Amino acid sequence: MKIRIKGNALRYRLTKSDISSLADNGYLQEQTSFAEQPLIYALKAVNDDTLSAGFCGNTITLFMPKKMAAELINTEKVGFEAKSGALQLLVEKDFTCLDNVEEDQSDNYPNPLALQKN
Repeated sequence: MKIRIKGNALRYRLTKSDISSLADNGYLQEQTSFAEQPLIYALKAVNDDTLSAGFCGNTITLFMPKKMAAELINTEKVGFEAKSGALQLLVEKDFTCLDNVEEDQSDNYPNPLALQKN
């Protein structure tokens, strides 16, 4: 799972194994270590109707309705977005890059634009 934050926008990108873990556990978590203090970011499937987010201690949690999670897991749906106050939220499948990058992308979804390039 990747996180991108820009201004008031929060975006989570999920690989195939992330989607599988979400299906199995209803929860994902990653962390980045900053000296002695980790930054934890998590995605949790919840009984709610809209995407929302919270920040408590050192943890950013994006709360995703179980219905949305099921659609992301079981269909070709690419992602979901919502606005929560001033915060723009987005959860999406992570596609392979069209450019050559050094990052391991073996667990990413095939990029639909790659078919258009051929």
